[in-house]
Amino acid sequence: MYKQIDSNKRNSVILVILFFIILGGLGYAFDLFYGSGQGYFPYVGVIVAVVFSLIMTSVSYYSGDKIALSASGAKQIKHSDNPYLYRMVENLAITAGIKTPKVYIIEDSSINAFATGRKPELSSIAVTTGAIQKLENEELEGVIAHEMSHVKNYDIRFMMLVAVLVGSIAILSDIFLRMSFFGKKGSNKKGSHPAIIIVGIVFIILSPIIANLVKLAISRKREYLADASGSLLTRYPEGLARALEKIGKENQPMKKKSKATAHLFISNPFQGKKVRHIFSTHPPIADRVKKLREM
Repeated sequence: MYKQIDSNKRNSVILVILFFIILGGLGYAFDLFYGSGQGYFPYVGVIVAVVFSLIMTSVSYYSGDKIALSASGAKQIKHSDNPYLYRMVENLAITAGIKTPKVYIIEDSSINAFATGRKPELSSIAVTTGAIQKLENEELEGVIAHEMSHVKNYDIRFMMLVAVLVGSIAILSDIFLRMSFFGKKGSNKKGSHPAIIIVGIVFIILSPIIANLVKLAISRKREYLADASGSLLTRYPEGLARALEKIGKENQPMKKKSKATAHLFISNPFQGKKVRHIFSTHPPIADRVKKLREM
């Protein structure tokens, strides 16, 4: 388990470093096309783009949990509303050493759950009625432990950092592309070959797509990390493995779902709709089950 956790943390950091390489490549590609010594406007444009991206992401960061809970139709409960679920969340929070998250129930027959909140003190865990009704005690415990691990690992905060980088790359690419096509072309004092300049423009066009693919890869790594961390909480990987098998076998999409919040759930809420692995927010269930049973 510890080996799996270390591996996923390391891979996530490597993927974030890739974002900074892409950002640096964007600047270099723009310089090749536009040329240096053209005044300060390009630098002002970069600053404005980054600041705009940070502001937009900050708004999502501070209100994203409320948006996600509202979009899924989650209703907050007290201990008396569902003692079984509430006690399970409470016990796992004690085991994890964090404050008990707010507990929500989603009226949906599919088996799913998600956690949100930028830090453990402000976290929430939402579980579908389908998960409560269809999963055995150890299976539901495994699902909640997985979500508890997202909270403890600060995955929401981590993914917001990734969103900042993706947003910055998308906005910078758009600005650079517009300036490249509609602005005055630089004098090319460095003597760059036209073919290199073309490669630079192609990179500017493709960089947002590459950034989104890296974001999806990070999302999948955080799912593997939560699987391993959750198993460390329960000391019973088989519980989560069985729950995931039931989710995969049922293959039932949720009624209320959004692409903006899909990465939060333990399983893709768009079940039934076949999505290629490279474009998915979640690893294949069979791979997750295999890794859990190897722990």
